[in-house]
Amino acid sequence: MPLTNTAPPAGNAAATDAVIRARGVTKIFGGSPALQGLDLEVHPGECVGLLGPNGAGKSTFIGCLYGVVLRSGGDLEVFGFDPAADSRSIKRRLGVVPQENALDEELTVVENMQLYARFGGLGRDEALPRITELLEHMSLDHKRDATIRTLSGGMKRRLAFVRALLSDPALLILDEPTTGLDPAVRHLLWEKVLSFRKAGKTVLVTTHYMHEAELLCDRIVILNRGTAVGAGTPKGLIDKEAPGYVGIFPAGSEGNLRAAMDPDWQLFHQGHQCCVRAPRIEDLIVLQQNAGLPALQLRPSNLEDVYLKLTGMELDADE
Repeated sequence: MPLTNTAPPAGNAAATDAVIRARGVTKIFGGSPALQGLDLEVHPGECVGLLGPNGAGKSTFIGCLYGVVLRSGGDLEVFGFDPAADSRSIKRRLGVVPQENALDEELTVVENMQLYARFGGLGRDEALPRITELLEHMSLDHKRDATIRTLSGGMKRRLAFVRALLSDPALLILDEPTTGLDPAVRHLLWEKVLSFRKAGKTVLVTTHYMHEAELLCDRIVILNRGTAVGAGTPKGLIDKEAPGYVGIFPAGSEGNLRAAMDPDWQLFHQGHQCCVRAPRIEDLIVLQQNAGLPALQLRPSNLEDVYLKLTGMELDADE
């Protein structure tokens, strides 16, 4: 069953055509499937997040979108073009922030951006004002004449965003955009992505940060072993797959917890800790008292709970 929105995203009520439309997309590497019949649509003006463990097929799918990876089967369109046949038409409307920054370390910031602007078909007179505007937007204007090797990791990542936005793309693809960054830089980049979305642009993002996905994404697709195992809004996924509240207890607590908890509640492990999911937080407060075990944490269920459940990383205590 296709995992798609049933209605156009907010602010785009008239939009009916998908920016990305995938039907049964597969990719086989050396006999091993990286994608297995993936169905996905991304509509104009929305941000869709791809979540999943390493090897789930996220980066493979992104490569298929602009022709770097040739799919093995299925139908795929981006802006109405097939990436396997017309990747150039797609790339002209696409901005990509890959996992690696891939900047020339010996060139200055402006020289790097001028080089990539030429690759994107922008003339010098057209490119320089755009570069200046984006460097200011990313708080990098004071580093315009610095060589790349002198920049911090966070500055290089911001510059990768500048490069992706040079051609004013209609679709921005972010592949693990904030991995390894400190919280201040991460929040800055989130603000820039949100401002890009407010301008009516479309975003596809892969991330391992659940909070990042909840903050940025209208809709989330969770992949596991090349297959979509869940899709929906962040709140919709939580309400469907992991409703209620979670109590986190020390390792070795399962015996006491099982004896005191309602049999309809769920007990599972996250790492070495024991967790109980119950309908109400009051249920967990009473459980602490009846089991004689103070919880390490009581919290609402979140997207991480959904992710762990749907990717098979949440194991029952009896397994």
